[in-house]
Amino acid sequence: MVTTALQNYHARMHRVLDHIDRYLDDDLSLAALSDVAAFSKYHFHRQFSASFGLSVHRYVQLARLKRASYRLVYRDAESVTDIALDAGYEAPDAFARAFRQRFGQSPSAFRKSPRWEAWLGAFGPFDQARSRYMTKTYSKTDVTIRDVSETPVAIMEHRGDPAGIGTTIKRFIAWRRETGLTPEVSPTFNIFHSDPATTPPDEYHIDLCAGTERPIDPDDERIQAGAIPGGRRAVLRVEGDTDNLEAAALFLYRDWLPVSGEEAMDFPLYCQRLRFYPEVPAHEAVAELFLPLR
Repeated sequence: MVTTALQNYHARMHRVLDHIDRYLDDDLSLAALSDVAAFSKYHFHRQFSASFGLSVHRYVQLARLKRASYRLVYRDAESVTDIALDAGYEAPDAFARAFRQRFGQSPSAFRKSPRWEAWLGAFGPFDQARSRYMTKTYSKTDVTIRDVSETPVAIMEHRGDPAGIGTTIKRFIAWRRETGLTPEVSPTFNIFHSDPATTPPDEYHIDLCAGTERPIDPDDERIQAGAIPGGRRAVLRVEGDTDNLEAAALFLYRDWLPVSGEEAMDFPLYCQRLRFYPEVPAHEAVAELFLPLR
């Protein structure tokens, strides 16, 4: 009975976080969110803080600032003023104060040269809250076996601290715009050569890839030609928060592969990103994780 009650309590808290993801631009006041959870507004703020280690206001602010951060770095055409207004601030100076307080940089400075380690540190409590209630569980029926053809790709490597991958992503986006190989016309892949949880930061390696059959300029030091080999794949679709695919990867290796009767092929785990945050709201982001099989 206690277990059932606790599961119900967690489900109500999960419903609140899911609602925030889906309606980030709407009324996310304490009263509105307590209604979503079906808790008394007189107690909900303490229940939320006790569950997540941060207040409702701070969680909502961080969710909006995360989206604003992505837009600052990856959407050069958007003005700071427009981003501030979309983040729920009435004026750019209020947005700038909140941004500097959280990340130690002004929005303009962050756009030019983000300090990713400080940014990641500020989101520690936010990420911990989400990992407790928003981590999806998978079953073997979620995994499909698919035959894929070889895919020629243009590769931009990221080597070094995972905290700095945002800078590599920014360069990759700029290169795609220059060449016209935007996600609308060219599929997007990430090849995971190492596990950030077990690899020393200076040895971390991930490839950012755009699918293309175009010749790659050999004089362009930013990019190199490569290919994702064809063959059989175990495929796990991830919907929602696709920033962190560790839970999905862990399920494939720990739970699915040992009982599947399959053997992994000598090629890294990789993913195809089908819908991107913040191009779509967080709950609409989609990625497919591919485990190559013999």
